[in-house]
Amino acid sequence: MANVVVIGGGIVGLSVAWELSQRGQDVTVLEKEDRWAVHQTGHNSNVVHAGLYYKPGSFKARMSVAGNRSIVDFARQYGVPVDVCGKLVVATREEQVPALDTLADRAEANGVPAKRITPAEAREYEPEVACVAALRVESTGIIDFPAVCAALVRLLDEADADLRLGTAVRGIRAARGGGVEVATGSEVLRADALVNCAGLHADRVAKLAGVTPSARIVPFRGEYYELKPERRDLVRGLIYPVPDPTLPFLGVHLTRMLDGSVHAGPNAVLALRREGYRWADVSVKDIADVARFSGTWRLARKYAYPTGLEEVLRSFSKKRFAASLAELVPAVTEDDIVRHGSGVRAQALRPDGSLVDDFLIESTKDQVHVLNAPSPAATSALEIAKHIADQVSA
Repeated sequence: MANVVVIGGGIVGLSVAWELSQRGQDVTVLEKEDRWAVHQTGHNSNVVHAGLYYKPGSFKARMSVAGNRSIVDFARQYGVPVDVCGKLVVATREEQVPALDTLADRAEANGVPAKRITPAEAREYEPEVACVAALRVESTGIIDFPAVCAALVRLLDEADADLRLGTAVRGIRAARGGGVEVATGSEVLRADALVNCAGLHADRVAKLAGVTPSARIVPFRGEYYELKPERRDLVRGLIYPVPDPTLPFLGVHLTRMLDGSVHAGPNAVLALRREGYRWADVSVKDIADVARFSGTWRLARKYAYPTGLEEVLRSFSKKRFAASLAELVPAVTEDDIVRHGSGVRAQALRPDGSLVDDFLIESTKDQVHVLNAPSPAATSALEIAKHIADQVSA
């Protein structure tokens, strides 16, 4: 009998397992893939976010600001590569300046070290950048999140946690006398509590456990390019646009990685499979789930045109993608970029068509379900773990 079963072997699930083990719990982690951190954790930009974008007092604001410190401390303690290099958020047009000022105010409210700077000062950090104003955010960094997960696995192994790869969950039910029973393909595990960190399948796992989640996972694919090696000198660090407050995602940006490569993106298009990293990755079941959900059509009415159409066109057009990057760094051309994979964001969507804009964690008796944990969840993972461990222990 396990004290706690954690479903999901990404950075959130492994962080939860480690936090619980530190509190004296016997932990079993179930991951359906044959490797850890295969999906969202293994397909993101590896940015340690500062916490300036999020509504003051929200889970995202509090946990990302605290997580910015704790994940860096963890990396340094356990030998994980990390570089707190800072970033620029740039207004490329005068009409974006009020939104930049609002972002600066939000950063101050959240306790994020951010400074408004002039275009000349911005070019001291990024000589090729184009802007009319900028925000310098010192606490943003770059890290190797899969390496964080590898360190967590080592720590859990040392703590005698039961770590199971290739183990999909087939059924969940309340156990007689309390606790839960979790059926895999070969056995039934009995536990005092269950924590669902299944990411792209979190809502389905919740339903399997008899819970009706308040939101549905809708997968969005983010596609990346990277600068060719001979053009990497165009970007020294991280360059982000001012986010459009009327749109759900940040927009394409440029990120220098730990190995010196420069990633560009992502865009945001509806994925045709929950783990669909290409247009060719199609699941009839996943498409049907999205099509039957009322929230999908309400979201489409709001964003399909022109925003959604532009994202799809940019997915198929290298020229359009390069033009988006050139708004930030005019020297970037179509010839300077090559494709570099993609990731899928598990975005929770409510029936009214609104995107869940904060972490969503719902609890029932003996169960905790993490139903929305997109970016900055990797940055915040150790803080999310503390919150969940408190709920499990309550």
